[in-house]
Amino acid sequence: MTPRHMILAALTSLIWGFAFVATKWGLESFSAPQLTALRFLIASVPILFVPRPRIGWCMLVMIGTTLFAGQFLLLFFAFEAGLPPGLASVTQQMQVFLTVLLSAIVLRDIPNRRQCTGMAVAFAGLILIGLTVGTDFKPLALGLALAGALSWAVGNVLVKRAPAVPIFSIIVWASLIPPLPSLVISALQNHEPSFITAISDASFLGLAGAVYLGAAATMAYAIWGDLLQSYPAGAVAPFALLSPCTGVLASALVFGEIFSPARYAGMALILLGLSIIVLPAEWLRAPRDGTTRIH
Repeated sequence: MTPRHMILAALTSLIWGFAFVATKWGLESFSAPQLTALRFLIASVPILFVPRPRIGWCMLVMIGTTLFAGQFLLLFFAFEAGLPPGLASVTQQMQVFLTVLLSAIVLRDIPNRRQCTGMAVAFAGLILIGLTVGTDFKPLALGLALAGALSWAVGNVLVKRAPAVPIFSIIVWASLIPPLPSLVISALQNHEPSFITAISDASFLGLAGAVYLGAAATMAYAIWGDLLQSYPAGAVAPFALLSPCTGVLASALVFGEIFSPARYAGMALILLGLSIIVLPAEWLRAPRDGTTRIH
């Protein structure tokens, strides 16, 4: 990957890290299906000037169902079931390893030894962060979040399989898929206010959270999809492991979560694993003759 694309990959992870805070705000005003519907109604606005991508409706529906509807409905229901934002930023990045695994099986996109080593180190850091978040949540919340991560990984593989068409158009048009099933689920939940009522009664932070998810996070998916189409999954996906670091920091800043030394150590392992993957091999290899290289 070029340095420019590495920066873009890191930027998407930072945006996703703050998205967990935005989700928490959004769910204070909306139910899980309502927030999913609103988030993607906002994301689909550009279809007014973006032409439909030259891929079949079947592929477009599958991408919208897995990458968006499945992922976000499951994640938002996990939040409603008690999943803390800090832990959510960890569980969702299991999609990194699931994406690489599915890409290897389905697309024969096999990561090299250095990528596997870096992911193993980063995975240890991810687990370490997860162990520090606490256990005050229901197993159902964890199961829903992990199912959402699997749906995200399947969507990533579908994006890689899509023809070489502008990824932004795929993301925008695939955003048309989640609102309908989300609104149907919302209508079936008779205990909540209607979608229109929820919007009119929403707090400023609730609306701001929905707009952030619909605008900034959607743009991050467009960048991410373009990178997945251009590079092997083993080179791109690990950058998403930066988002737990951002998510933990944002959650501590906004919600007052307390850091422990183990959590710092977990973030350090993630950064070390990412460095193993992205830095040139000669930077990581010690000189065999004991001399110092001068560049």
